[in-house]
Amino acid sequence: MSAEQLAELSDLFVVAAVLLYVVAMVGFAIELAFGRARPGKAEAVKPVEAKQPVTVGAADAAATPSSPVKPADPVKPSGSVKPASEPAGSGSAKAGTVALVLAWLGWAANLGAIATRGLAVDRWPWGNMYEFVVAICFAAVTAFLGTQLRHNVRFLGGFVMVTAALGLGLAVKVFYTSAGPVVPALDSYWIAIHVTAAIIASGLLTMAGVAGVLYLIRGDGVSRLPSRADLEKVAHRAIVFAFPLWTFAVIAGALWADRAWGRYWGWDPKEVWSFITWVAYAAYLHARVTAGWRGKAATIVQLVAFGCLLFNLIGVNIFIDGLHSYADVD
Repeated sequence: MSAEQLAELSDLFVVAAVLLYVVAMVGFAIELAFGRARPGKAEAVKPVEAKQPVTVGAADAAATPSSPVKPADPVKPSGSVKPASEPAGSGSAKAGTVALVLAWLGWAANLGAIATRGLAVDRWPWGNMYEFVVAICFAAVTAFLGTQLRHNVRFLGGFVMVTAALGLGLAVKVFYTSAGPVVPALDSYWIAIHVTAAIIASGLLTMAGVAGVLYLIRGDGVSRLPSRADLEKVAHRAIVFAFPLWTFAVIAGALWADRAWGRYWGWDPKEVWSFITWVAYAAYLHARVTAGWRGKAATIVQLVAFGCLLFNLIGVNIFIDGLHSYADVD
């Protein structure tokens, strides 16, 4: 196939990924909307112990061995919470299973878009904002599906799918750039090292951000969302994995800057906001370990860091001039 045909195929893969992510989002939403409610706290509601009824002559009856007292049936607590797990054969569970299959198909289409774009341009396919956003959407879905292989986090599916679909739509409508060569500063093997690490870390941090937003939305009462403790656990684990990768990306970026511009650090806006993002996530992890921050306070710090990440990935390239201003928006 020619480069033009591969580029067109890549665009078709992106459209297919958007459609599959949207349909998967609907399936996950059906499972969440019609599934069983969950308690507001991690611990389940304890059953109320039934009290034996007291009647006249109960003492005499207890003293007579020939007339044993039959214990009363246990009383079910009023307003008891249904189990969080959904029967495998229920309609909502089937919708979630179908949505998971569609999410994997969308992931494959997203991967196909990246691969064919790379073949079309004969380089690593994240040399402009369009390619970068497509790759981050792929990384976010990969983080969700990879986590799902070990832990049941299907409750995040609908929210991750809508994030990926909106990201790909933004890439197509706003950031789209025709397949072609990149600026000389990006024509380096460092793009495979520095940018790849940033993309993987950004995907994990995006999943953590989704969990953090759901944490603030979810109340303490009965809800179809998982408990706040579970949401916080998902976000924290994703950040623990992502933070070393982001640290490596910042260091690799400094090494690349030395080769490209002759200095490791020059206070370029991209460098500054990458460091600000690193500090924000470091503050989140430090607060959890040393000060024991948990719950809402830690989640707010995490979301502030996620806001820094989003501005660093998108805002700096579009709104601020600098050596990293290579959005190439047509």
